[in-house]
Amino acid sequence: MQMPFCPKLWDRAPAAQPENLVAINGTVVVANTFGLSAPGKSTTLRLFSATQIDHETRKGRLSAEAPLRGGKKTKHGKASTTTYQVTLLVDAEFGTPGAVVVKNGNRHDQFFLRLVQLELAEDRRVHFECNSWVYPNKKTNADRLFFINTSYLPDKTPEALRLLREEELRSLRGNGRGERKDWERIYDYDNYNDLGNPDKDDHIRPVLGGTRTHPYPRRCRTGRALSQTDGMTETRKHKINLDFYIPPDERFSPGKLAEFLTLAVQAVTHFVIPEARSLFQGDVTNFKSLDQLRRDLYGRPPQPAVDGRVMDKLKSSVTSPKTYKQVSKMVKETPVKFPLPQVIQHDNEAWKSDEEFAREMLAGLNPVVIKRLEAFPPVGAGGMRSSITAAHIEPQLEGATVETAMGQKRLYILDHHDYLMPYLRRINTLPSVCIYASRTLLFLKDDGALKPVAIELCLPSDGGGGEISRIFLPASEGTDAHLWQLAKAHVSVNDSGYHQLISHCFAMLTNAVPESLNAPSEILV
Repeated sequence: MQMPFCPKLWDRAPAAQPENLVAINGTVVVANTFGLSAPGKSTTLRLFSATQIDHETRKGRLSAEAPLRGGKKTKHGKASTTTYQVTLLVDAEFGTPGAVVVKNGNRHDQFFLRLVQLELAEDRRVHFECNSWVYPNKKTNADRLFFINTSYLPDKTPEALRLLREEELRSLRGNGRGERKDWERIYDYDNYNDLGNPDKDDHIRPVLGGTRTHPYPRRCRTGRALSQTDGMTETRKHKINLDFYIPPDERFSPGKLAEFLTLAVQAVTHFVIPEARSLFQGDVTNFKSLDQLRRDLYGRPPQPAVDGRVMDKLKSSVTSPKTYKQVSKMVKETPVKFPLPQVIQHDNEAWKSDEEFAREMLAGLNPVVIKRLEAFPPVGAGGMRSSITAAHIEPQLEGATVETAMGQKRLYILDHHDYLMPYLRRINTLPSVCIYASRTLLFLKDDGALKPVAIELCLPSDGGGGEISRIFLPASEGTDAHLWQLAKAHVSVNDSGYHQLISHCFAMLTNAVPESLNAPSEILV
């Protein structure tokens, strides 16, 4: 349960105020959220001073409560909002507000508070950028606290706000026990104790982290059951579980969640299920021509139908009936469309061009893998030199030599060679599989675009540690043109594989590496 801020001192009536009261007028902006009621008069605000201390509580002076007034429909950017007014009475010695206390008196619904702005004397304003969910006080047993939009170093924090900030931090940390509730804002962590399926004895996986030598990795604790420190793992309610705990401010908004689920339902219905059916029924066929592929991908009419089993599964996984109804409506009203890519709209054969090949490389999955060429010819990890020569590429360098182009930082390389070579023998023993390690040299043209100038495809030699390589150069006619297109296809396959194995999968392992390990390679040992 979220820790309240000293309830007895927090909820007590403020000390008697002198007669010379000062009115602070404020504006409160709340987002209009689908399916939730507005805050209304049951929501009240109080102010903590940042400059004057209540010596009894050791916090800033606390004003009396003030309810919201009005409720005018407004717009903030494209977002629909409601703007309320509030008037807070403070004594003349109150000082400058440093924190605002928001009490949601609704019985059931939360609301999304965007901002609070106070008008002080002499045209001064105090702004609180909130952008956070405020849940009913009946659930949280604590009011929400928002600090002024000023950053302080710990030793520079105003004395009147220090204790408030310490209490706020403790409430966010939690205590590592109990079950998390939707309205809590606790950022609590646990070891990976729910891998596999912890609800089935034969599907339980070992816990990752939590030992003295390897305390990490950790993940956000969902609170479905007691934590690992209590001797239990966290259970899973569904195979597709959308009902796990995430701090409210980190969740999708209801509209965003509905949009996300709609796209997921359409993807499963129109891509995953047909692919799985084809795979298991053994009726996968290759396309006969590029025209047929284009028709299959982009010539189909909109697909409004949705598999009923997918919606049934979604209904059992989404806890909010409002969200499910919204998704159902969006699925029916938003048919799946396959727009023709712009490059194909312009030219049906544009995808074959070298410029498009390089553009997709930059706009694709691994642009950061492209590096400036620093040594020519390139040298592999084992000292094996590339077979690419100056004679191969200089005719395509717009009159420059290799040395000049390198000096002008106009030669680049996409290198998928070293990490693939040790595995090619095993991969290519699989039936109907042929893969090469590749190096692609690219030249930065005068117009600022990259173009490929040579591709080297390599295989390990039969005689031991050597390798066999072949160089392919740009061509537009005859057999050489077809071989050049196939070489580019092999490079694209390498680039996609690198993304899945290295950039994507291995990056997750690297982020989860225990602090005691010195190198990512130790994870694989």
